[in-house]
Parts: sequence; structure tokens; C-alpha cells
Amino acid sequence: MSDIDPSVPLSLPLRVAALASRKPTRFDLKPDTKARALIAALLGISAVREMRFKGELRPVGRRDWLLEANLAAVVEQPCSVTLVPVVTRIAEPVRRSYLAEMPEPEGEEIEIPEDDTQEPLPEVIDPGAVAIEALALALPLYPRAEGAALEAAVFAPPGVTPLRDEELRPFAGLAGLAQKLGTPDKSES
Repeated sequence: MSDIDPSVPLSLPLRVAALASRKPTRFDLKPDTKARALIAALLGISAVREMRFKGELRPVGRRDWLLEANLAAVVEQPCSVTLVPVVTRIAEPVRRSYLAEMPEPEGEEIEIPEDDTQEPLPEVIDPGAVAIEALALALPLYPRAEGAALEAAVFAPPGVTPLRDEELRPFAGLAGLAQKLGTPDKSES
């Protein structure tokens, strides 16, 4: 049985039990054109032009592991305003701590721990899957082309003057209304 998950376009499964317990295991992942196209499709972006994930997985203590790597990528996404292609260069350090005895959350409400890099130790650690997750987290949520500005959209039926945000401010006219009614201003007292 293969350890490679066909749904992950970049995979390098490392079985923890087979790793050297005294020295780091280094990796340098550079997906080919086909894998980058699959990653782009998986992430819902136009293209992954370049991508490299280089680092190491090393033992910490007797049973824990630490993955430290650098993600470098060039991606293309549509502008969130104009849909023009926007190219973004990404350079991110990536860190994951795999703990053999990670405490299980208790209760209905769970607090996010201070160190959000900690995960339970799996049997297989896949730096390729970590790279794709790190890239997904590093993507700009609303990429904008240079000079693209989000204008206010105004809609109204023909012959009707459309309302604008400025006209809908409920408290904007209260001071003027209070003066017309002769209500004394509280700041004068």
C-alpha cells in the first residue's frame, strides 16, 4: 500500500518510526509544472508559477518532532475588484511542532493555544501537505491590481434617485432636529 495520498498534488510522506532519532531529515520540494497546476486548482487560484519548500524535520526530546522550513512561491490570482491577474511573491517561514503527548481539549468550548504550531504526532508527517497548507494560509484574501479601487455600487429602479450611505446615517440629523425643537444642549449645562 502506498503512503502517497492521490488528492495531495505535492507529497513526501515520512514515516516517523523510520526517521533517524538523532539527526534531522532534510527535504527540498520543488513541484513540477503539472503539480503546480494541481496545487493552483486545489487552492482555487489562477496559477502557481514557482514554488519551493525547503527545510528539515528533526527530533526534539525523546518522542516529539519539529518541522522548520521556508516556503517561497509566486502565485497568480484574479484581482478582487477588476479580475485582472495579480502576481504575488510569497516568502514565509513555516514551523510545526508534533507532540507525542498533546493534551486533548476538554469541554464544549475550546481555546486556541498560544502556540498554534503544535499538532498531535501522526504516524506519517508529509512536508508536501504542510507546504500546501502554508501556501493556502499565506495567500492574499483580496488581491488587488495596482490602481484598482472599490467604488460604491449604486442601484435603483429607473426614475428613482438611489440612496447613498451618507443619506442613511440615522443620527446625523439629530443635533439639527434638537435645535429646531428648542431642546437645550446638554453640553451647555
